[in-house]
Amino acid sequence: MALPLVPRAIASQPWAALLSAGFLAGFGFITLYSAAGGSLLPWALPHAMRFAVFLGLAFAISYVRPTWFRDVVPYAYVGVMVLLVVVLAVGVVGGGARSWLDFGPIRLQPSELMKPILVIALATFYSTMPPRHIQTFGAIWPAGLMIGIPVVVILLQPDLGTSLLLTFSGITTMFLAGLPLKWFIGGGLAVGVSVPAIFPFLMPHQQQRILILLDPTQDPLGAGYHITQSTIAIGSGGITGQGFLNGTQSHLNFLPEQHTDFIFSAMAEEWGLLGGIAVLIGLGVLLRWGTRVAMDSKGRYEMLAAGGLTSIIFFYAAINLMMVMGLAPVVGIPLPLLSYGGSAMMTVMICLGLLMGIDRQNRRDRDRRRGL
Repeated sequence: MALPLVPRAIASQPWAALLSAGFLAGFGFITLYSAAGGSLLPWALPHAMRFAVFLGLAFAISYVRPTWFRDVVPYAYVGVMVLLVVVLAVGVVGGGARSWLDFGPIRLQPSELMKPILVIALATFYSTMPPRHIQTFGAIWPAGLMIGIPVVVILLQPDLGTSLLLTFSGITTMFLAGLPLKWFIGGGLAVGVSVPAIFPFLMPHQQQRILILLDPTQDPLGAGYHITQSTIAIGSGGITGQGFLNGTQSHLNFLPEQHTDFIFSAMAEEWGLLGGIAVLIGLGVLLRWGTRVAMDSKGRYEMLAAGGLTSIIFFYAAINLMMVMGLAPVVGIPLPLLSYGGSAMMTVMICLGLLMGIDRQNRRDRDRRRGL
């Protein structure tokens, strides 16, 4: 409902989502400022500038009708797959993975683009499938290929974190499409049973991360260093934290990757449990809004797309938070809108823009039904 004296175009924006995204990006800004010793460079200012640019991108995407993305997603999927193959040949190595294409001032990670594209592709596939076919094998193998092909290529980089996030968001979209629950239970059991067989084929550093998860103290200065320092930083924050610009683990460089993967640890050290709860509330508001957009969608395509896009943001947050607390292996997943990094922020803001577009379509449909 439009507010008095406020233009309808402004009042009708999804302010809950926009304010929560702005809050998370702002909290990331001050944490990056502190992590650099009270300096806007090298992280805080670029972080704010990227958020402003990608927010504009999100607004632009939101004014494109959702069905247009359904029409172009086959070409986008093939295009990004080509980029993923190019990455394997001439990509830039960073963080132990060949995941980036270097275009001078811009460094692009094509695997990040695949996340929303895969969800839109799966939503398109299942929205065109007759309901009676959802219970058949024909509902699973094409989707399995759509997920499996990019996941295998990304694993070759190797980038386990992105592969996991891509798999989880794809499976979530399949679940929302109504595939039988027994298939997911059976698949989960099959993966669990096959882990001992798969383990020897993992990269040595990936094997080490899994073993360290079980007992970080076995190598606290080596493979277990990240998790050990992260939990120390979080624990030392207490209830209210050590204070802004007063974090010792981050300022004395004990905490690794404090501006990317472990930014929550750096934040919790200075802002404590209260800061952590504030971040969780911000993420919760954003995820609740995305879930509401999916539930309000009358079209099957819009519902599946909104649900899958929301799951991308959820798995970003869930995997990162479990990782920094020692509940999951260190797999290089940033915290949405807080961590420094352009590719991950671009992905989240693309998801936000697509969700805003679906939300705008939902409101148009409601107004049409009411005769407004």
